[in-house]
Amino acid sequence: SGAVIYSGPLAERAKVPITIDQYICGKEKDAEDLVLGPKRGVLNAVVWLENAPSGAKWESPLPKVEMDQKGCVFVPRVVIVPVGGTVDFLNSDRLLHNLHSQSKDNAPFNRTQPRGRVIPITFSKREIVAITCDLHSWMRSWVVVADHPFYAVTDEAGAFKIADVPAGKYRLRMWQEALGDASRDVVVGPQGAAVTFDIKARQ
Repeated sequence: SGAVIYSGPLAERAKVPITIDQYICGKEKDAEDLVLGPKRGVLNAVVWLENAPSGAKWESPLPKVEMDQKGCVFVPRVVIVPVGGTVDFLNSDRLLHNLHSQSKDNAPFNRTQPRGRVIPITFSKREIVAITCDLHSWMRSWVVVADHPFYAVTDEAGAFKIADVPAGKYRLRMWQEALGDASRDVVVGPQGAAVTFDIKARQ
């Protein structure tokens, strides 16, 4: 367990102007690429074991994963889906969205999505996939396709917890869309291990 903390120079959180569908989307949005809590904890960073324990695999059945579109933003912004698992994309807005993947290893898709239609997409290879909406250019989200269950996404305080890690030496990786990558060597004992990623600048 631990936290991802940003200790670099603070800039005022940018406002994104909205130029279309303002009756649903509003007139502006807070930028979501780097959201910090009161103590500079980083929201929506992904933390995982680079060298997972031998034989680590997802339990069956695979967990249900959903990503909605509400108020012209993706909710949640980051999801973790197992390799071979499916994300059910939803649209709760009273307007048309589309789902456009920017994938390299997984099959690309670009699907229009009217309100109320569920679009299930299966991801077959490990990758961090950006999802955008061509109709609303500010909309962006991330699907993290994971080949083992030792992954976590940080909360509003920047905190994360990866449960049931056997004792041993591991390489812990962190990725966040605005801050890039970082890694730490960690030794997990009977009481677990505590790790802080102190990120001083955008990578």
